[in-house]
Amino acid sequence: MEKAQEWFDYGIELAKEFGPKLITALIIYIVGMWVVKKIIGGTRKVMSKSKYDESLQKFLLNLFSWALKVFLIIIVISRLGVDVTTFAAVIAAAGLAVGLALQGSLSNFAGGVLIMIFKPYKIGDLVEAQGILGKVKGIEIFTTKLVTPQNKLAIIPNGAMANGNIINYTAEGKMRVDTVIGVGYDEDIKKTKEVLLKVLTSNKKVLKDPEPSVNVLELADSSVNFAVRPFCKPEDYWDVYFATHENCKIALDKAGIEIPYPHQVEIHKQG
Repeated sequence: MEKAQEWFDYGIELAKEFGPKLITALIIYIVGMWVVKKIIGGTRKVMSKSKYDESLQKFLLNLFSWALKVFLIIIVISRLGVDVTTFAAVIAAAGLAVGLALQGSLSNFAGGVLIMIFKPYKIGDLVEAQGILGKVKGIEIFTTKLVTPQNKLAIIPNGAMANGNIINYTAEGKMRVDTVIGVGYDEDIKKTKEVLLKVLTSNKKVLKDPEPSVNVLELADSSVNFAVRPFCKPEDYWDVYFATHENCKIALDKAGIEIPYPHQVEIHKQG
């Protein structure tokens, strides 16, 4: 019983000594998290009104949020009686060890910062990078998310994105659609060009500036191939691509212009 009483008295002493500090630290943490949320919410509203780039806005808010949380945790720990100087030294040593272990992640972080500064792409852009074509869904601290034409989510490290080749199809606001249409050698070149060009100019999604073009590309084995090249907005690319093939076939048939079939090529080669 005496031993139990000793432990009970010891517990009471600890509660008296550390209880107020623990309660105060807990209150500071709860209130602090509420304040952090309010600050982040207010900052988000200010950025939205200032028309900050969406990708830059998310990136900066994420960094700011983590910085405030770390600052809050340091305040809470100091309130518990822990020497902040010693704690900072421990954090620095641990940070060095973690940094060495996570060099790839730090590279991705640096890549994310470079992307935010130089802005080779932004959310909503159609880009091709690291062998993947897709629309930018999000730019986070360590990774960039792309949605491919097949509606697959591709997550690419920012380090690779910042140090690799990037093709941004959206940046200029226009894309050229490259298609090739072949007709028979006996067909009139001038008439064929007129028919194909009319197909392009009648498509509302084909831009007038730059003007679409139709030119003889090559004299193939059994056909004269035309380079049919309309320009369009990036979001209309596939609509224009498929419509150009379909409408060119329909227009050439109506005009009585022959489109060689694959088996005719084989016969020509064998002959």
